[in-house]
Amino acid sequence: MPDYLPYKIAQPAEALAQGDILLSFPLVDLPHRIDHPGRYEATVNVYDVIILTQSCDLARDKPKIDRVVVCPVCKLEYFVNENELFKHKSQKQKISLKNRLRQGAVVGFHLLMKPNIAPQLDDFLVVDFRGTSSAPYHFLVDFASAMGPRLRLLPPYREHLSQAFARFFMRVGLPVDIPPFTR
Repeated sequence: MPDYLPYKIAQPAEALAQGDILLSFPLVDLPHRIDHPGRYEATVNVYDVIILTQSCDLARDKPKIDRVVVCPVCKLEYFVNENELFKHKSQKQKISLKNRLRQGAVVGFHLLMKPNIAPQLDDFLVVDFRGTSSAPYHFLVDFASAMGPRLRLLPPYREHLSQAFARFFMRVGLPVDIPPFTR
């Protein structure tokens, strides 16, 4: 069985690719409600993000898009300590929930391998599909260049992430579910 490395370090001169992780990336967050129509306030928050836009659409010579899809990513330890899913759970329940996350059974989240080649990211990583956003392509290019070397998720882990995002995005809620089986 061949060894598949989950990550590599991408250099600033390399084109952006799906699976690139950008640390401390600024995203504009809009308020949950409009208090005064015609007057809007936004906040710029900083997140670690992973690029979800397909690499072929990010081609440097002629990008096929103006905006790039990104999702927040955080360390598993932070996720366990801060996410409502884990609040008021016993240690046994937390372990069970982490294993459900590992199996891809927690809707809206995806667990990535530990990036052992990046000291600032020394834990498993959780991608939050519920926080999907987009940013201007040229801003991301400039940001990635200024950031220096960046972590890049490699195949087949990158495709696994993309497939998990597709499953999350394409979910269909039925008005009436099939009832549970009792026998």
